Amino acid sequence: MDKQSKKILGLFARYIAVLLIGLGNLYVVYKVLTPLTIYVLNAILSIFTETVLKGNMIETYRFLIEIVPACVAGSAFYLLLLLIMLTADIKPEVRTKAIISAFGMLFALNMLRILILVPIVTTPYFETAHWIFWHLISTIFVVGVWFIIIKLYKIKAIPIYSDFKYLKSLIKFKKSKSVKSKKSKGKKKNK
Repeated sequence: MDKQSKKILGLFARYIAVLLIGLGNLYVVYKVLTPLTIYVLNAILSIFTETVLKGNMIETYRFLIEIVPACVAGSAFYLLLLLIMLTADIKPEVRTKAIISAFGMLFALNMLRILILVPIVTTPYFETAHWIFWHLISTIFVVGVWFIIIKLYKIKAIPIYSDFKYLKSLIKFKKSKSVKSKKSKGKKKNK
């Protein structure tokens, strides 16, 4: 298989992979991240207080914390995955390292976000603080992690756009090649 065919095959494989991972309302993402978030949060909280784990709830002597999909931030992880997977010209091993690094950073930031919200869970400001963290700060986290990944792994391509530009160049190349061959055939007939 030539280099161009491998690149095209890789491009379509990346897009199919992110589509499959996103199926079922991010089922795969939440299936992995929900238990991870619950167990890590429980382990951290158990350092400071006694905890009882019941499904997706962590109970302490002061309050009950329910880990819902918004706590897990699966869509933020999926957005990072999209940004990395839909960026052209990244070697597979670098892409894998970038995904692991990005997920690790975002997971740590998400745990920090939850731990900041835990002390105010029973206060009247909780819903407002949770909304601000979920809609504003989480966005800043994703953008910040993406810029760190770009710098860390020296990524030059632009997600989706670079792939589109590459496919467009292939179409132009084939068009110009066919126009040239038609012109050369026309010249041969005139002789």
